[in-house]
Amino acid sequence: MEKYKKTVGNLGEDAAVKYLKKNKYIILERNFNVHGGEIDIIAKKGDYVIFVEVKTRSNDDFGGGLEAVNITKQQRLIKAAQVYMLKLGEVPVRFDVVVVNGSMRGKKLSVENIEHIENAF
Repeated sequence: MEKYKKTVGNLGEDAAVKYLKKNKYIILERNFNVHGGEIDIIAKKGDYVIFVEVKTRSNDDFGGGLEAVNITKQQRLIKAAQVYMLKLGEVPVRFDVVVVNGSMRGKKLSVENIEHIENAF
């Protein structure tokens, strides 16, 4: 089950990257890991560096994607972003959530819709 969730998550991140690029975001990094946290996508648009949390859902049995980014998850993202910002210096930042809704068709994710919440927290 864990492998399935990881596969779905990776496919959702791929869909989110494609969506962001289509909307003129420059992808700086994916899966930025630090002790205690990971940022799925780090992007740039205009003057902003955007830290993006991606949630992929094939159903709402465990709640929607946005609800999964609770205060604990937000704090981890902020801490990881602070580490990343040490190498960039002072620039405007934003935290977005991209929710990818779809269903698995064999080994592929059939994306039904993508919801992009800018300034999610």
